[in-house]
Amino acid sequence: MTWREMDQILVGVPAPSAQEHLRDCKRCHELSTAFGQPLPLETPSATMLRQIERAMTADLKPVRPRPPASQLIVALAAIFFFAFALGVYAMGTAGFAAMSPLQAWVILGGLAISAGVLIQSLVSQISPGSGHRFPAKLLPAGILIVLAIVVAGVFPFQSERHFWERGWFCLRLGTPISVLTIIPFWLVLRRGAILSPVLTGAAAGLLAGLVGTSVLEIHCPNLDAWHRLYSHVGVAVLCSVLGLAWGFVFDLADWYFAHGRGRDRLLSSKP
Repeated sequence: MTWREMDQILVGVPAPSAQEHLRDCKRCHELSTAFGQPLPLETPSATMLRQIERAMTADLKPVRPRPPASQLIVALAAIFFFAFALGVYAMGTAGFAAMSPLQAWVILGGLAISAGVLIQSLVSQISPGSGHRFPAKLLPAGILIVLAIVVAGVFPFQSERHFWERGWFCLRLGTPISVLTIIPFWLVLRRGAILSPVLTGAAAGLLAGLVGTSVLEIHCPNLDAWHRLYSHVGVAVLCSVLGLAWGFVFDLADWYFAHGRGRDRLLSSKP
């Protein structure tokens, strides 16, 4: 007997050749008989059903529907532009005046494209079932590498005195802007379903870091590539790492509450 014939027997539609084999083969006849017998089902008691219902509905809360993806994209882009414009207004545009038109267009265009790609990726990450144009796991690192290549390609490498002091000054100047921008970004992202806090945290931190980096590119007149890589792009790197750490802590806390408290609640509900 073939497996196809046995499959037909199990579903209750045996072929004529299979029927003849069942009459002659005792083992196959016993097997088909065993599969054809209904399994006894034990109905849970009413008390157990009420306990299961209480355990499942203890933390249920009404939720608002997720806004359309277009609204989330517009909201994130508006926050980015507003924070960038506010930072430039407060710090000035000495760096933009010091750059050549080619340097300004290339670096600002690269930052704008990076921010747009990150916004699209973030909206996809908080929208279950959405496709990703770029791998979410590799996108933050890829953007940082591309920005470093752009800076190295359009700005000269120079040797300057007080490198670390000047770099630390810009790093301290741009980081608070980015950290403050994370707050409105989070208020928008929490409207969706954050399936991977680690990936979303790294991407959101990098997006906020690009705000500080963009402001520093407009403000700082130092055209040394080493300085811009260390302090300007360094703001984006630092904020991305902070977002990654926040996502890891959030994911760990979510796991603890899901497994720790949920398990304790089920154990306490047993009679």
